[in-house]
Amino acid sequence: MLKIFASLVLILLSFSTNAALPEFTDLIKENSPSVVKINTKKLGSGGNLGLENAPPGLREYLDQFGQVPRESGGVGSGFVISEDGYVVTNFHVIEGADEITVRLNDRREYFADIIGVDASSDIALLKIEETDLPVVEFANSDNIEVGEWVLAIGSPFDLDYSASAGIVSAIGRSLPNGSGQNYVPFIQTDVAINPGNSGGPLFNMEGEVVGINSQILSRSGGFMGLSFAIPASVAIDVVSQLRERGSVSRGWLGVSISDLSVDQAKSFGLNKPQGALIGQVFAGSPASKSGLRAGDIIVEFDGKEIEYSHDLPHVVGLITPGKTVSARVYRQQKMQNIDVTVGELAQEGVIRTSAPQREPAPASGDQSLGLSLKDMNRRQLSSLGINSGVEVTGVASNSPADRAGIQAGDIVVQFNFEDISSTQQLQSMLGSVESGVVPILFYREGSSIFRTIRVDG
Repeated sequence: MLKIFASLVLILLSFSTNAALPEFTDLIKENSPSVVKINTKKLGSGGNLGLENAPPGLREYLDQFGQVPRESGGVGSGFVISEDGYVVTNFHVIEGADEITVRLNDRREYFADIIGVDASSDIALLKIEETDLPVVEFANSDNIEVGEWVLAIGSPFDLDYSASAGIVSAIGRSLPNGSGQNYVPFIQTDVAINPGNSGGPLFNMEGEVVGINSQILSRSGGFMGLSFAIPASVAIDVVSQLRERGSVSRGWLGVSISDLSVDQAKSFGLNKPQGALIGQVFAGSPASKSGLRAGDIIVEFDGKEIEYSHDLPHVVGLITPGKTVSARVYRQQKMQNIDVTVGELAQEGVIRTSAPQREPAPASGDQSLGLSLKDMNRRQLSSLGINSGVEVTGVASNSPADRAGIQAGDIVVQFNFEDISSTQQLQSMLGSVESGVVPILFYREGSSIFRTIRVDG
């Protein structure tokens, strides 16, 4: 009797497990015709192509007139978004290519023109001369949830139209690009993605594109369970702008930001770490003109919750430059709303400052924090792009300053939310601060850093 019961349980479990697994066959049949393979060619100098043993006359000719051009190629994926031949892929798939060929799964091939590219989001829009093409539809990627099934179709390792499936592992992943920009809240999946899949579509179970497969994290160069796709919400905005004018405008605030630690949250009067902590507001930036300050914590922007600092550029980047939105800001233990007019991100997206030419100045010491400090003149401060601060010339080992991560050469800009203009001012403030941890803001190599430091009153 027990054996019969156990067999029934196993049959029911097997039926339940099989019923829970998705069926991908129809999805692949319906959408494969819209997926394309992208081949690229680059022409460049490639040496003498192994002609060391060529006749002397030929070797002399090569020496005199330069190297022989050598072709190199690459493979990626993409997908058709309009019947008249617009194709989406990754920027890195076609970057530097002299020739781009788009191949459909019925083996038709076309030369492609580049309509526009956006390196910040790694998206490129191509155009082929054809009509009545099969197309895919973008989904609303804001509705995607961790745990749902997704499917990729592409050409990994030059293997045409391969399908792989998995689940969404996480959403809103932050992966800065080579320029340090962070404007894409990537979808993380465990779908097997390998070289050649880049630029291909990531489908939901309704056959809609929720993302563009873009990156993997790997020690070997192949799939190791971590794949990242550009969300459809980002792709729709970028593709629309590329199609209209061939370039992309992106919102910009002009601040440096960071997450809060538990100690920092307590020192600011918050129950838990949340939001984007502003470490520096760049002079003349949209943030500066709107009244945002160093030490502000942005917890909501344009109606979107900011849980971590990397959430802020994801939101700001999608806002049309010139638009005024509301920012919910925690400032000195009070919540307030500030209207912010968003600016436009420069193409470079990187702000660089040069090291100042420092002049000798008398140093003063602070035993309670373990700091040696000296005043700075207006020219030194201006060269760093800051208005006030004192330079750290030394840090005592195992002191509160040392434990806070402060180093010689740092510029102390704020202490307990107050701007520091002289060593004498900081000394005076220390005498009136109660014991405990307080926030301290310092400037290092072009970046502002917020930490907490323990003060013994």
